[in-house]
Parts: sequence; structure tokens; C-alpha cells
Amino acid sequence: MSHAESSYAESQVALPRILIVGGGAGGLELATRLGRRLGKKKRARITLVDANMTHIWKPLLHEVAAGSLNSTDDELNYVAQAKWNHFHFQLGAMTHLDRERRIIRLHAIADEKGQELIPEREIGYDYLVLAVGSTTNDFNTPGAAEHCLFLDTRAQAERFHRLLLNQYMKAQASGEQDSAQPLSTQLTGAQGVSGSEKINVAIIGAGATGVELAAELHHAARLLQAYGLDRIRPEDLNINLIEASGRVLPALPERISDPVTATLERLGVKLHTGSPVKEVTADSLLLDNGERIPASLKVWAAGIRAPRFLTELGLETNRINQLAVYNTLQTTLDTRIFAFGDCAACPSGEEGKFVPPRAQAAHQQATLLAKNLTRLIEGDDLLTYKYRDYGSLISLASFSAVGNLMGNLTGSVMLEGKLARLFYISLYRMHQMALYGVPRTLLLMLSDRIGRSTEPRLKLH
Repeated sequence: MSHAESSYAESQVALPRILIVGGGAGGLELATRLGRRLGKKKRARITLVDANMTHIWKPLLHEVAAGSLNSTDDELNYVAQAKWNHFHFQLGAMTHLDRERRIIRLHAIADEKGQELIPEREIGYDYLVLAVGSTTNDFNTPGAAEHCLFLDTRAQAERFHRLLLNQYMKAQASGEQDSAQPLSTQLTGAQGVSGSEKINVAIIGAGATGVELAAELHHAARLLQAYGLDRIRPEDLNINLIEASGRVLPALPERISDPVTATLERLGVKLHTGSPVKEVTADSLLLDNGERIPASLKVWAAGIRAPRFLTELGLETNRINQLAVYNTLQTTLDTRIFAFGDCAACPSGEEGKFVPPRAQAAHQQATLLAKNLTRLIEGDDLLTYKYRDYGSLISLASFSAVGNLMGNLTGSVMLEGKLARLFYISLYRMHQMALYGVPRTLLLMLSDRIGRSTEPRLKLH
């Protein structure tokens, strides 16, 4: 090895190693920021670990489930993002943490036939950031895990969409078969050619995901009828929205909840509030008040909990598996390990309260962590995080949008209709700008506009 090669190798080893586990919105934004800030200038080695090869913004999964969004059009490839933004990507799921040696272990990766492609690996770090998000919390409700679908991942959302389309295709084929029978058979049959079938959908949880999914499904039903799948009419897609508390969107102010409730009722969504789900069976839900709701498709969208493996790392966690962190986002038992987003329990500044698990919080924390990790390397004191609530926006598909914006100058401003929809869409565009920059985001917006004029408005496969 030449002297120049030796010096380069030594400089590489000497670089601080920042390891980020979890490529969700927050983790990916952090890796991108640090790559541009530190990786590009060879001031640190940034590595992102995720169990998937691609990223899709989690607040869009209800649109994937309804078919309003083709996930392949909006997914981001981690390998390409790493190359463009001067960080490294490792495919794998974290299974073990050795704080003494400062290493994590990644699970082996196998192909479709079970053949091992990549063996177990160990990756070292100087600073570790855990941004593994959350999964849906079914509160150990009997039958929920066996009979409900969840919307934690792209694969789960796509599975719901396939099952929904299967029911439509089955009903359509049945109708076409009926129309091929002699007229006398049609007239004496239990259900005539013009008869329609029904699909019963139950969504457990009337938070943002449940509410938005209900509206998107009603929108999808109208589009499916327009594309000729008219055996099931929009009014025959029975959408039941179940909420244990007394109203929809219980975490948001009533001035947002009330107009949302009115819109859902106008669309024909059946609201069941004030009683939790007691049991889930293959074809129905039993509520605590004794009501039974028939449902062939059931989606659990209530509550969150962090991944269970976090409780096995030797770090402090709470009852929903979140890691306890200081306002600097350092974990309470190891200041070299940081956590943020849905997997972290961060004090909000109010006595006994914690930062809510919302996309805007993860974005704010990613911005702060990019500064703090840079300050650590430069030997400066860390900044503390304080949650800033900039408001909430709820999209009801093409029918409406409702929300409020909060700022230092404007206070709280209520928005409805097209203006609220415009602000809702801008949230995703801001996420894209953080990842791609302004010029590429503008090109993506142009591409989306062209795509809408040349492709079906609903994914039909």
C-alpha cells in the first residue's frame, strides 16, 4: 500500500461513524441532511439501515390502500438516495445492540426460496440514531391480529387494495354471468341483472388515518363505478368507522372534528362512537356495547406502539415500547444513542406530557438532530428540542379538507375546502424538498401533472 493510500485509509477509519436505523420520513431526512452537511465534506461517515429497499411517505398509505396512489410512482430508492446525498445504505433489520462494543447486529437476508443471500452482519458506530417509527396497537383485542388488516407498511396497504379489488372483480364477473343467462332464468332468479352486491368495510379508529381512509374508499367506489365495475354501487360499499371515544378525531379540536363528521355522514359513512371493539371475528366486529357490525374487510387504525425489539436493547422504555429520551433526543441510559419520531418518548415541556407521534414532530426532530450531531463532532453543546404545533390538516379525498394552521403571527387559522386541500398537499411537497431539493421536486410535480392526464385515476390492479 502506498503512503497516499495508507493516509486515505487512516482518514476513513478516523471519521466519526453516525449510524441511523430506520428509513422512514424522519430517518431518511436526517441521513440526507447529514450526508449533504458532513458526508460530502468527509467529516463523518453516515450510514442508513432499513429492512426495505424503498421508502414511501407513511401518511400516504391510506391512499395506497384505496388505490388513489400507485406506490411505485412515489417510492424512493435508498441506494440511489444514498449515492446522490453522500451517505451509505445497508439493507437489513436490527436484531441486537452491544453498547459496550458499540455495534449493532443485522438479521440475515434470504431470497424467496429461503436461501441466504446476506449473512448476519455487525455494524459499528460512534453515534447511533434509532428512528424505527411505530406500528399499530391492537391493544391485544381478541381476534384483531388474526382478522384485521393494518396499514403500517406499503405491503399491507397494497394487500388491502388487492382484497378490495378482488371483491369488486368477483361481483362484476358474477353480474356478467347472470346477464349471459336466458331472460326467463334472470327473471326467476333471486337476484336480477340489475341487482347489486354489497361490501362491508370496518375501520377501527377514527383518528387521521381512519377518517382519511374512509373518505378515500368512498372516492374509490365512485371511480370504480365510472370505470365500469358497477355491480357494486358506491352506496353499496358500506363503510363503518368505529371510535372508542365520543367523537371522530379525538386528538384534535372539535372545530376540526365537527365539519369532518358532517362530511363523512354526508358521504354515507356509518359512525360508531363511544364504544371500543370487544372482539373481532372472521366476518364481524363485536363492540363493548353489544352491537355487532358485519364486515368482510377490517382495518385496524387505532393507537400506536413502538417495535417490541426496542425493549430488549437495555435502554429505558415505556409501556408502548418507546425509548425514553431527554430534550436533546439522547436516550436516558446512553448519551451516544439518540431516538426520535414515533419510537421515542420525548418530554413536550408540559408536565407529564410527551411529544405527539406526528409527522411534523419527526420532521422538526430530524432538523434538530442534524444540528446536534454536527455540534457533537465540532465539540459544541447540544441544542434542546421543543415541540411546535403548526396545526393539523385532514384530507377527505376529493370531497373536502379541513384543518387549522398555527403560527406566531397568525395565531390559529381555520381552513376548509380547496385551500385546506392545497396546504395538505404542500406537506408532502415539503417532505420531497427535504429529500430531493427544490429543482427536482418541481420536476416531480410536473411529472405528476402529466401522469394524471395519461393514466387511470385509480390503480386497477
